[in-house]
Amino acid sequence: MFSKKHLTTVRSLGVAAVVAMGLASCATYDDDFARINTRLDTLDSRVQDAAQSAESANQAAQRANSRLDALEGRVQRLESSPGRVPRG
Repeated sequence: MFSKKHLTTVRSLGVAAVVAMGLASCATYDDDFARINTRLDTLDSRVQDAAQSAESANQAAQRANSRLDALEGRVQRLESSPGRVPRG
């Protein structure tokens, strides 16, 4: 029925069709990768913003602790000083 030449041609066309479909399906992944990269960039930006906010909060807490330490010393000095005699 079919000669070897025909079978070889059909086989070659079949392989070419499979390769073409494979390459076409890879092209659709480009959009998926672009979407994923965009989401990763957004998440990276949010993480960096959160890290900066955390650093700012940490610095503010350290300043507040320093002020509290200074106030604590003043309060202790006031509490240990001799009492004043009221006038009148």
